[in-house]
Amino acid sequence: MSITVNGREIETTDEGFLVQPEDWNEDVAGAIAIEEGLTLTERHWDVIHYLREEFFNNNGNQPNNRVMAKAMAERWSGEKVSASTLFDLFPGTPSKQAGHIGGLPESKRKGGY
Repeated sequence: MSITVNGREIETTDEGFLVQPEDWNEDVAGAIAIEEGLTLTERHWDVIHYLREEFFNNNGNQPNNRVMAKAMAERWSGEKVSASTLFDLFPGTPSKQAGHIGGLPESKRKGGY
């Protein structure tokens, strides 16, 4: 499978995840988000960039929703962030959907919280 972004064909898995994470950029994220029915806001980008930082700077770590909520609370100036907040942003399981849009490999972790 593949997606086309800015005239460039990018290979994806059968589930739509990028085969090569280095093919990712914000235009690719935007195209994947459109396919997912999402319009990305600053908060979406905060979550996506957080997941990418964790993955690439922390030995492939893919945080679950609880860890993501805690990290976003810190990033958003101590605001109370719950799993519900993340599901409002990414209704298709936040850790998995945000990772998908962020160009990360599909998480093999069971559950999302």
